[in-house]
Amino acid sequence: MDINQANEKVVNKIMAARPMLTGLGIARDVVPGMKENLIMHAGPPIEWEKMSGPMRGGVIGAILFEKLAKDEKQAIEMVEAGEIEFSPCHHHDSVGPMAGVISSSMMVYIVENETDGNKAYSNLNEGYGKVLRYGAYSPEVLEKLSWMNDVMGPLLAEALSDGEGLDIRALLAEALHMGDEGHNRNKAGSLIFTKLLAPRIAKISKDGSVASEIIQFLGDNALSVLNPVMAACKAMCDAGHGIEGSTVVTTMARNGTEFGIRVSGLGDKWFTAPVEQPNGLYFPGYTSEDASGDIGDSTITETSGIGAFAMAAAPAIVTFISGTPQDALNATLEMYEITTSEHSHFTIPSLDFRGTPTGIDIRKVIELGIPPRVNTGIAHKDAGVGQIGAGLVRPPMAIFEKALIAFAEEYNLG
Repeated sequence: MDINQANEKVVNKIMAARPMLTGLGIARDVVPGMKENLIMHAGPPIEWEKMSGPMRGGVIGAILFEKLAKDEKQAIEMVEAGEIEFSPCHHHDSVGPMAGVISSSMMVYIVENETDGNKAYSNLNEGYGKVLRYGAYSPEVLEKLSWMNDVMGPLLAEALSDGEGLDIRALLAEALHMGDEGHNRNKAGSLIFTKLLAPRIAKISKDGSVASEIIQFLGDNALSVLNPVMAACKAMCDAGHGIEGSTVVTTMARNGTEFGIRVSGLGDKWFTAPVEQPNGLYFPGYTSEDASGDIGDSTITETSGIGAFAMAAAPAIVTFISGTPQDALNATLEMYEITTSEHSHFTIPSLDFRGTPTGIDIRKVIELGIPPRVNTGIAHKDAGVGQIGAGLVRPPMAIFEKALIAFAEEYNLG
């Protein structure tokens, strides 16, 4: 068995994938395995009793959004009575930022990898502040979600059906040359996204004021493109999953309690350990004492070779997550040490257009003692508060140790 050859096959599949945003649909109609009483969440599997504050808040908000309960108390009673089922987004070809909750009637982006035909899904991005993905579920949060689902979502779906899908790989490649890293900083990508959608929205909409409101919402939200980008990264990584003999990581995800990875050559088994606490900048009035543990599926960006792995392309991100431009450069240079290849489509101008580090190899992580870097938002530890900062975090080394031991056992390398 040639592990290096298997790893090259994985990264080549990831890089050859061409994720196209082809439309939107209602989760119960398009997401595999979705049903009325199921709430999907970020990270590896978890039960209610072990959920962090923001994850619980996201679940409560989703139940209220679905009108399965009339208030918080009844929503919790439904969960404790076993009437609500939980499953990771990753088990349903999906991803969600932060708490990552997706319920049956929510509209989701549909991304298709034209190279291999696999699909991935993600929910719509609410913007900053008090939002469901950070565990907030007040009336204004639910009102915004309803507007996004009932007004914006259907019009975006109709707009995307008018012509070819949007090439998210090409969008990302351009955004990296404009100062984005594809995870925490998506200012350029979101503006490109809005520019591509705006003419279609204007053409389709029968109400100019509605079209204007949607275009402004997309343009004002510097994270508008994050969710379709995450789905694109999921589609790319899934293309490289399941390659026999590979030690490349194809999933990294956190649920606020545990950090989990999956490895291409080890099937769908999760390797988990308690999450770390992010280091970063906090909004006024908050400190690390207020912070939840690391949470979200958005680490799929780092898994595919962008995010913190592409920080050298986005030196201005340090104003949001702390550090210096040199730190951003060093972050990318360090990630070359633990990866298999350099991305053929995602390149960094400041490094003479060198491809981003791609294909985390668990062997190199253990050998060098360098865990991957991750850019992340920081949620308040209590349900209902929302985002309180942004920063950097690393996965616990234990998950890579567990995965490498399992790999040795699986392939009789002991």
